[in-house]
Amino acid sequence: MHHKRITERLNMKAWQFVGTDKPLELNDVAEPKAGPGQVVVDVKASGVCHSDVTTIDDPGWMALFQHGLPRTMGHESAGVISEVGEGMDHWKVGDRVGLAPVMSDGDALGYGKWDGGFAPRMLATDDNLVALPDEVAFDLGAMATDAGLTSYHAMMAVGGAKKGMKVGVIGLGGLGYIGARAAALVGAEVYGAEINPETQKLADEIGLAGVADSIDAFKDLGLDLIVDYAGFGTTTSAAIETLAEFGTLVQVGMGRLESTINTYPLIVNQLSIKGSKSGTKEDLAGIYELMRSGQLNPPINHITHADIPEAIDKLRVGGVVGRFIAMYEG
Repeated sequence: MHHKRITERLNMKAWQFVGTDKPLELNDVAEPKAGPGQVVVDVKASGVCHSDVTTIDDPGWMALFQHGLPRTMGHESAGVISEVGEGMDHWKVGDRVGLAPVMSDGDALGYGKWDGGFAPRMLATDDNLVALPDEVAFDLGAMATDAGLTSYHAMMAVGGAKKGMKVGVIGLGGLGYIGARAAALVGAEVYGAEINPETQKLADEIGLAGVADSIDAFKDLGLDLIVDYAGFGTTTSAAIETLAEFGTLVQVGMGRLESTINTYPLIVNQLSIKGSKSGTKEDLAGIYELMRSGQLNPPINHITHADIPEAIDKLRVGGVVGRFIAMYEG
């Protein structure tokens, strides 16, 4: 019996990507061991992202899996360090951490050579380890690593949102909610555009000065900055029609990969268009600071590890309010 228990401990169940248009497979995989410069993290929470849907559905994403398949997916994770490898003594067993999803070599967790958090344990390095403050729960800690990191980076690092600025946010879903709330918390006057009436109801909770179906409803207000978290082509175009003189559009959303825009307002109002993707470990630490105050609480739907494929199916259908976060026991 004792021998059987040891054998079981060396295997864990992981949801793995096995190819385009194929459902994730629940496979037995070996437990990770911390090599030099690595730690093992016991995953406590792992988020499900819309890009998990497109990874499965769109053959274009196969290019990211150059290190072969199957690969354990999941790029939004938080947990506790359970093993510390050589040269990593500045971390200790029991440390609470969030994991920034992109490594310094450009590989992303759950895509390249790094297995992600759709399993109970995963490897991490100084590339992506960020201390998770005790005041921040694991579900928020996981959500922050992608939805939080990406939205915060676009709004704060690229957009430069600050007190007194008039800011427009297009799309108030997972990313937009956090970007809009972060801007409101630093004292910006924030206006949101959102087509889902259920999500529009979050306007007061976010701290919006106004909400409408389309950002051009706020054309007369002189918005200095618009961050487009939806990216449906028409949203990019509407942002350019809406911005005040010398205004900036930050494009994050990739709902469509092209947009037709009017160059007249671009020229006459001397606008800037910037792109933004993911973010840095520093951005993740910044968002953890905001979350510490208890004032940034995006909507979350708790699920179990077993529910991950079903959550992906629900995201594919659309209309989901809040982020799906798988909570792991133990």
